[in-house]
Amino acid sequence: MKLAEALAERSDCQRRIEELKKRMARSARVQEGEQPAEDPTVLLAEVEATFTRWQDLVSSINRTNARTPFSENLSISDAIAERDATGKKRDLYSGVADAASTRQDRYSKSEVKFFATIPIADLQRKVDDLSKHFRELDTKLQELNWNTELV
Repeated sequence: MKLAEALAERSDCQRRIEELKKRMARSARVQEGEQPAEDPTVLLAEVEATFTRWQDLVSSINRTNARTPFSENLSISDAIAERDATGKKRDLYSGVADAASTRQDRYSKSEVKFFATIPIADLQRKVDDLSKHFRELDTKLQELNWNTELV
């Protein structure tokens, strides 16, 4: 099984667990004399099996990510951490640039005037650079996911 297939199955397990949680909640309590829409014991067994599969996949994915080289100095795990940090940093800088560049129309000279306290163009260039780095990391990670066998 390829790493990408394991990641897709892990995602399916997570969705399935959420779905089962909702179904169990609907069947957890019924009015006296009524039957639940689904047998809670069957749902519980399915939840247990799904959690077991999810845990096995997560362990294998983590083991594979830690052992597989991404570059000369990084494993896939390291690259994922770098990609995630890059994305969060990009989002933060983008939000600050948006806040600093928001126009405030003034209708008279007596209204308060606002001005940016940071260089918006420099910040936007940083956002662009971070976006490019994020895309490059993500593209290479996707390629490795489809070429790497699951440990």
